[in-house]
Amino acid sequence: MAATPFLAFDQVSKRFGPTLAVDDISLDIARGAFVALVGASGSGKSTLLKTVNRLVEPDAGRVLIDGADVASEPAPLVRRRIGYVFQGVGLFTHRTVGENIAMVPRISGAGRIAEERIGELLDLVELPRDIATRYPEALSGGQRQRVGIARALAGDSHLLLMDEPFGALDPITRARLGERVRALHEELGLTTVMVTHDMAEALLLANRVLVMEAGRIVADETPAALLAGAGGEAAQALVAVPRDQARRLGAAV
Repeated sequence: MAATPFLAFDQVSKRFGPTLAVDDISLDIARGAFVALVGASGSGKSTLLKTVNRLVEPDAGRVLIDGADVASEPAPLVRRRIGYVFQGVGLFTHRTVGENIAMVPRISGAGRIAEERIGELLDLVELPRDIATRYPEALSGGQRQRVGIARALAGDSHLLLMDEPFGALDPITRARLGERVRALHEELGLTTVMVTHDMAEALLLANRVLVMEAGRIVADETPAALLAGAGGEAAQALVAVPRDQARRLGAAV
């Protein structure tokens, strides 16, 4: 008998007015996968991601985690078991870094989180432990994003959702943080789904790339397959961007 997928979308659809943002998507994601959702703006990738933690409620279909429908319990309970990182970070400016990280376990009913655990989470994202007493406004953009990741991991979730997490960062910080997230994915045994508009980032970090167009998944390939020409016209148009950039850089040297 086939194993139950860790994360499954069963004929999921979502409409915003006249726009069909997600169009009857069925998809299984295995435990331990690192999946990138890519596509042009408005293709539906962020909407699909948000149906997992019920920030968006689908009009039809089901989302299941370990075989259980996420709609079977209150949305706040679902969210407390899922790590979520997004571009704006959303740290509480009136709370210290440590207090921000401790927020997830506290609201999930796990009680207070020990200072040592906060330190361990800061270690994971390669921030100094003494940063726990600082406030977000004293941090760089990359540091704030790392704190956001530490906060997402504080609930000990095995599912990490990331919605354009590195989009506001400079290229060097973005590359380093992407590498750290990939390493954490392996170290902690996570299942990660990341939305990005950057195909190079998807190819480098993910082991499965889903290309969305007009609310549907039009390609589902490994990075190697995409680089070898698979996935169809929409996928190859996205792959062509980093490939052309690399060619132009080579010509300029």
